[in-house]
Amino acid sequence: MRSKELRNLSFGNCNNAKSSVQIIKMNPFSCRGGMRCCDWNETLQLRCRFASSGCAFFISIAGVRDYLYANFDLMNINHLRILLMFMLIFPVQGIAQDLPHVMSLEEEMKWKNYSPVFTASEFTNPPPTPVRTMAEWEEVQGIMITWTSYTSILRQIVDYAQDECLVYIVCSDSNSVRSSLTSGGVPLVNLKFIQTSFNSVWCRDYGPWAVYSGISDSLKIVDWIYNRPRPLDDAVPVTFAGYVNLPIYQTTVSPNNLTATGGNFMVDGHGTGFSSKLILNENSGKTEAQINSIMDQYMGISRYIKMETLPYDQIHHIDMHMKLLDEETLLVGEYPAGVADGPQIEANLQYVLSNFLTCFGRPYNVIRIPMPPNTSGQYPPSANYYTYTNSVFVNKTVIVPIYGLSKDTTALRIYREALPGYRVVGINCSGMISALGAIHCITKEIGVNEPVFISHARLENTSNTLVPYEVKAFIKSKSGIASASVWYRTDTNIAYTQLAMTSSADTFRAYIPPQASGKSVRYYISAMSNSGRSSAKPLTGPAGHLKFTVNNPVTYLDLRSAPEGIASANNTMLARRDTITVLIRQTISPYATVDSASGVIDSVTRVCSLTFEGVPPGRYYIVARHGQCVETWSRAGGDSLKSDGIPVMYDFTSSSFQAYGNNLVQVGSGFCFISGDVDGNGYIDGSDLLIIDNDVFVFAAGYHLHSDLNGDGYTDGADMAVAENNLGRETLRP
Repeated sequence: MRSKELRNLSFGNCNNAKSSVQIIKMNPFSCRGGMRCCDWNETLQLRCRFASSGCAFFISIAGVRDYLYANFDLMNINHLRILLMFMLIFPVQGIAQDLPHVMSLEEEMKWKNYSPVFTASEFTNPPPTPVRTMAEWEEVQGIMITWTSYTSILRQIVDYAQDECLVYIVCSDSNSVRSSLTSGGVPLVNLKFIQTSFNSVWCRDYGPWAVYSGISDSLKIVDWIYNRPRPLDDAVPVTFAGYVNLPIYQTTVSPNNLTATGGNFMVDGHGTGFSSKLILNENSGKTEAQINSIMDQYMGISRYIKMETLPYDQIHHIDMHMKLLDEETLLVGEYPAGVADGPQIEANLQYVLSNFLTCFGRPYNVIRIPMPPNTSGQYPPSANYYTYTNSVFVNKTVIVPIYGLSKDTTALRIYREALPGYRVVGINCSGMISALGAIHCITKEIGVNEPVFISHARLENTSNTLVPYEVKAFIKSKSGIASASVWYRTDTNIAYTQLAMTSSADTFRAYIPPQASGKSVRYYISAMSNSGRSSAKPLTGPAGHLKFTVNNPVTYLDLRSAPEGIASANNTMLARRDTITVLIRQTISPYATVDSASGVIDSVTRVCSLTFEGVPPGRYYIVARHGQCVETWSRAGGDSLKSDGIPVMYDFTSSSFQAYGNNLVQVGSGFCFISGDVDGNGYIDGSDLLIIDNDVFVFAAGYHLHSDLNGDGYTDGADMAVAENNLGRETLRP
């Protein structure tokens, strides 16, 4: 067994005259269990501590460790001294490790006193002119990956992505990457290899951010301080910027130093950013206003929405449970009621919907996608954090993580229905999700050098059959816009009709002719720059499209209501704006749902304006669902709804008779929904009191806590009193 001895280690002299230490190059060998424990892809680049200009050598620390375990009895003391000397004298400068998304215990200890070592770049001040951070669904020249862990998954990403764009592969050895791709049947096309040192695969978190001067002018790179003690990862954006010859602006020098992570940031391309409050926690030396200012100066984020962190996701990255599909659509993960991170996700969603509108001044459209259990039906913290929102746009392809679970097909269907024209593909990530990451976490998009930026608020359903429909878009490119068109059709079996758009400055307009009632209009916008670049909105046009329907019919409902807990003492206003979901149900058993809509109750008027589609004139039950109240049905027999363009007013606050079974509670001179059904099961019972009591015990505080019934931002005895007073109340329905 002497073949496993130190004779497998080759020695060479250090090229630094001040050091008498030698260089070790370790050949591959096996550990005691017969498994290959290191190879040349896993070597470390270390630097002699005496060298000022870089005395570099390679050694596998993992190999040394396993060598010690397997061969300790074969080693003499001199061999042991040599190995220990190298491990102690030479600091690690580079390693390709299977590091998890979360910090290891060793990294947590290191992070407490960690001072990042920055790779110098030309610019540490903010960009000199305003910038815009691109949205993920915009056109990209390429995506970046780091070739280390989970190479079978990376290989599939390369296979799909190279059809759409370049793939920048950060790696230690491009030849071994080529070999791996070829062995997996992946063509070697559209690939760029960046050979440099790195620590981990999670390039979403440490990778470069693409921003544009103004709206769509010069492309620049922005780099934050990575929130892990992984200095080689942190240096990758500088290396990348040098490789593609782009200026890089770094938030590394006070007062603009900012620690952040890419998985905890999403942007709509119009100046709105989303993060969890991890961004505040990791920059505790700065005020929220200071953080906002840095994001505005470097990223063009003029509105920065921050949500509470989740109890069980560990890393607190929002891409593990939500995703922007376009400027106005949020894809949000959904657990069964009261399960895992479900309550906090719902509270965060309520906070966003109640306090923010889209960049076009309209409520966000929300699409729910399941957060699946494991094969035993378990959810976090008793199972892996399976998620379908951790996907990535690569031009006209969307790559979605799947896991070999029953919900996989449902998730892919939801994406395909939400994103017409896109190629939606799944990659099995069951082998990596235990490390708290999937597809989005190991990819990073890089925008094109000269984008054709198209901003357009999609046309909504209408009952107008007489007046042409204005299609208005803001279109801009560095070289100017040569032409722009609207393409529309009302039948998928006929070709699109082209309408030339007229311009005034950067605003372009065209008018689709009025259509008969019942028609659905599919359309997209195309534009070409003076330099010959073209783009479309949506990017997948003509295969993809936007759609509106004429007189579907559309029913407008103004609903006045007041959740008891947040109603003022005289019941004339609310403590805060809040979200409500309303279902329109038939009045005959089984009371089928015809349509549903969500909206925000105004805190002053207590009115929520809602729009319903496909509700023919007739009598219906109006069913109100508020996250803290028992579900409430309108009065017996239902009420008349019509679709004549005039809103119908229904007032739950005027009388107890407005609710089925008089199922309201009086506050002041008005009536309210009954608060206290925290777990949403239709009853106010001991389980609700237990949830509130637990939150009281831990001094729970934050936006829209399910247990904060009175809306003061805290869960305390006042909330318990509301629930206890309503103990035994339940949903009443026909």
